[in-house]
Amino acid sequence: MADRLGLLRDQVRDWAQDLRPYGDALDRDPGVVERLLHLPIMAWSARLQIPAAYNPDPLVLGGETFYLTGSAERTVFCAEVARADLGMMLALPGASMAGTLVSVIGDEAQRAWFYGRLRERPTWTFFGLTEPGGGSDAAALRTRGVTRGDEVVLTGAKRYVSNAVRAALGVVFFRSGDSPLSVGAALVEAGTPGLRVAPIETIGVRGAQLGAITLDAARIPADRVLGRHRSPVRRGMWGWLRTFNLLRPTVAGMAVGVAWAAYDYAREHRDALSHAGRESLEPTRRRIEAVHRMTVRAAESVDRDPGNGAQASAAKLTAADLAAEVTRDVLGRLGPGARVEHPRLERLARDARALDLMEGTGNVQRLSLATAYLRSLV
Repeated sequence: MADRLGLLRDQVRDWAQDLRPYGDALDRDPGVVERLLHLPIMAWSARLQIPAAYNPDPLVLGGETFYLTGSAERTVFCAEVARADLGMMLALPGASMAGTLVSVIGDEAQRAWFYGRLRERPTWTFFGLTEPGGGSDAAALRTRGVTRGDEVVLTGAKRYVSNAVRAALGVVFFRSGDSPLSVGAALVEAGTPGLRVAPIETIGVRGAQLGAITLDAARIPADRVLGRHRSPVRRGMWGWLRTFNLLRPTVAGMAVGVAWAAYDYAREHRDALSHAGRESLEPTRRRIEAVHRMTVRAAESVDRDPGNGAQASAAKLTAADLAAEVTRDVLGRLGPGARVEHPRLERLARDARALDLMEGTGNVQRLSLATAYLRSLV
């Protein structure tokens, strides 16, 4: 497995270098990414994350085949792209979170439709879960879905949705009643009457182009509700939790990539560091390597059992803290004017803070770990 992932890492690292020159431009204008689709990393991001049954053109390296549908493969991919530029990583087209949910609970027709759309052209997708006032707490969902004949009418609002402004389709979580078993998710296309998207200005990760989605009696075909062929227990929260378990190591991978980027920057500017700053580089490198190994192991663990997210939560919590600490430390060691004199590093520090919020804040991860520990005592 290590050799196989090494092949992927080396190839993605090479591709990702194409993105570095555009990071500052993307930070100023998130629309820049749509003019970069000619780059190999863009093309492969759009074509991968599609299961073998729907993807006749996977990535082949050294005789190994990659679909980027497993958490370990995605984690290695995300770490290397984020090492080049986190904003670009979050702006890549492809199946992303929505694809993972479709794979977990979608039926054959839904998967074929979703992945067929992605194969037509480079396509961005969105994952509409977070709501104003309730965050990502599925139990507090206010968006409603009412079945009327062969349609479901969606009414509600979503916030901080990555790529919502540029996405062609995605998933929206809703509830059809007051029971915990009433939580569901549906495939929704951009341009659906009653669906409006507005950009949200942010300080960090501007490449993700976060958006606010408003659903005002948006009508979708009833057969776009994911998991209709499953029992109520496995339609909503069950799929949501498995999806987050599979994706958390990828966020940890992004955080490791940001930490590596800050370390790389410090090495490039080592002459500007004090003696203590230069001495700190080796311990920093060892720490990043350790968290990187932890992250890959967590991804391999959740690939074996998507229902067990304890290691994924630990990796995400640890890596997000690492990214924030390493970027802050390098800024401090470059002096009081570092944020002005080193704009790329300043952007890394801004972006690093957002990693704590992605796929569950640090406190959410701590609760998950505490729950797993208490269960182990029973």
